[in-house]
Amino acid sequence: MGDVLSTHLDDARRQHIAEKTGKILTEFLRFYEDQYGVALFHSMRHEIEATGAPQSQLLWRKVPLDERIIFSGNLFQYQEDNKKWRNRFSLVPHNYGLVLYENKVAYERQVPPRAVINSAGYKILTSVDQYLELVSNSLPGITSKSGSTPILKCPTQFPLILWHPSARHYYFCMMTEAEQDKWQAVLQDCIRHCNNGIPEASKVEGPAFTDAIRMYRQSKELYGTWEMLCGNEVQILSNLVMEELGPELKAELAPRLKGKPQERQRQWIQISDAVYRMVYEQAKARFEAVLAKLQLARPAMEATIRTDMDQIITSKEHLASKIRAFILPKAEVCVRNHVQPYIPSILEALMVPTSQGFTEVRDVFFKEVTDMNLNIINEGGADKLGEYMEKLSQLAYHPLKMQSCYEKMEPLRLDGLQQRFDVSSTSVFKQRAQIHMREQMDNAVYTFESLLYQELGKGPSREELCKATQRILERVLKKYDYDSSSVRKRFFREALLQITIPFLLKKLAPTCKSELPRFQELIFEDFARFILVENTYEEVVLQTVMKDILQAVKEAAVQRKHNLYRDSMVMHNSDPNLHLLAEGAPIDWSEEYSGSGGDGGSPGAPEAATFSEKRRRAKQVVSVVQDEEAGLPFEAGSELLSPASPDSVTELRGLLARELREENPLPAGPLLNGAPSSESPQPVAASEASSPPASPLWQLPPGKAADLEPPKPSDQETGEQVSSPGDRPPIHTTTEDSAGVQTEF
Repeated sequence: MGDVLSTHLDDARRQHIAEKTGKILTEFLRFYEDQYGVALFHSMRHEIEATGAPQSQLLWRKVPLDERIIFSGNLFQYQEDNKKWRNRFSLVPHNYGLVLYENKVAYERQVPPRAVINSAGYKILTSVDQYLELVSNSLPGITSKSGSTPILKCPTQFPLILWHPSARHYYFCMMTEAEQDKWQAVLQDCIRHCNNGIPEASKVEGPAFTDAIRMYRQSKELYGTWEMLCGNEVQILSNLVMEELGPELKAELAPRLKGKPQERQRQWIQISDAVYRMVYEQAKARFEAVLAKLQLARPAMEATIRTDMDQIITSKEHLASKIRAFILPKAEVCVRNHVQPYIPSILEALMVPTSQGFTEVRDVFFKEVTDMNLNIINEGGADKLGEYMEKLSQLAYHPLKMQSCYEKMEPLRLDGLQQRFDVSSTSVFKQRAQIHMREQMDNAVYTFESLLYQELGKGPSREELCKATQRILERVLKKYDYDSSSVRKRFFREALLQITIPFLLKKLAPTCKSELPRFQELIFEDFARFILVENTYEEVVLQTVMKDILQAVKEAAVQRKHNLYRDSMVMHNSDPNLHLLAEGAPIDWSEEYSGSGGDGGSPGAPEAATFSEKRRRAKQVVSVVQDEEAGLPFEAGSELLSPASPDSVTELRGLLARELREENPLPAGPLLNGAPSSESPQPVAASEASSPPASPLWQLPPGKAADLEPPKPSDQETGEQVSSPGDRPPIHTTTEDSAGVQTEF
């Protein structure tokens, strides 16, 4: 297969690819440098004006997974070098990179993995026919004859294929349908997390990058949503280059491929992956160089903004007033005729599955806590509490238990509207809503944990504990109802903006865009890095449709079927010291409530301490996904052993793995497409779990973030105390997810 690359990707062609990639990157990075100054000004202005969303009622967990393993097990992987299927031990660590080992012994001995897959931009296919259809579409004109050997044969009826439009494909199969369903849920969680790869904590670099992507594509007459805006910055840049470079290479190389149709398809997949890797390396180097240059210039830019903040704001408002006077009549007509009539339909299509999904989150949380409470009544009170709370604490990150919530978003369709508003795919909205569901579930669980832990300090009896658990559950559900309502309304507003603003910009471009350069003279040269005519123009267009969007969401909130709080309702913290609970150390339920204590039959102090130490040391190799009946970590494709003594083979292996992990930490940061199986991959540094890699659907101008939130009168009751905003200190206003994935080769 190496001959294919040397034949079609010789030095001359590689040089041409590098030059073409460099040209695209140079053009994009010019947009990025322009947007960096604007984003820095917006961030500093927002910080000074202190506008923000309504305060959250629920607490949020700072480090949700804390080096946990989400899932582990065995699956069969197709090896392209020898065209054979091999059994692989696989696990998904806290950063959602799929790690493939030769076998479980290799993992326990800390042998470097065969591959670490970052699944951003991938799609999961559950049948070979689906895959063959996509492969055939990737090379038009090449169709396999009926009865010919397909490009891939699966030994079982339960395949899972990771497909990417440019990068390498991965082929797996399972022995049973149940295994396929479990792995599909887990891998879909990986894709969902990795797609959401730009950290929201990046208040300057993230908005600058997403705005630059949008501006660059609009300069190419590409409006609307972009399905490949997924992953971290370098992956998105690689997708951007391949969007332009891929069709050119395909047209040039496809006629030169030799062999049967399936062989030519295989050759093209290999060529595309090799080009993608070349582009990725070049994009990574260029982006990091520009980012380093901007970070060096940032202190001087911040000093200018602090000194001239008022003058910059005044200059920008003057520019906006001139642009508004020019485009407002045209924009209002366009909104009235082409957007306003469709807003209710778009909103209804979004609200139905989203509200069902958040209702399912509430139901799953209620069921899990209620079941735990019943089990505590039947099985001995606080002695079993640690075991149940340990499971509950990871509920939001259990792919199988959360699957019923995520599935509610799958029916989302914008029939008749998707083509009109140039929405390439609804997947961006589905995944964003699903991430909100996971965040809200974890917030509810963490708030419940904190309140229950506080209650346990009073030493309640079993009966008192059960009553307290029920009482805390009701309190948390009230807070969840309010927070989920706020999150959904914000999601609806952002989604409507993302759908309608590009459509409006495209409609107005023929009559307005050519006139924008003449407004440049209104910007002082000293402020040119912080005020851009194009950005101000977009903000004015946004304002023309904002009123209709806010009104539509407000009217929808009144409908009982969506379970939304009315905009006039503002719930403030009824637990003045609740936010203080989040300041303490994380609760280790397995340590403090392991159930090892008790009456007469409990082990002696040394034995109990030894057993507790074993549990602590083995904790890191226990998957979040567990076999509920056996009470052991679930391992797909492996036979479950019966739980024996603490010295069983299963536990000893786990302890051994833990000791090895402490001496040589597991490389957790995934590679983009995994290390080729013929090479020895290098260990990758573990990424730190912090803020959620969640970029907003549409970056809002300064001062407009508050406009997206409902007004805050305080004259109505919502079941919790309602008061003026200044009565109590805020809790946490946002929720954070686990870390973005650092991608390396």
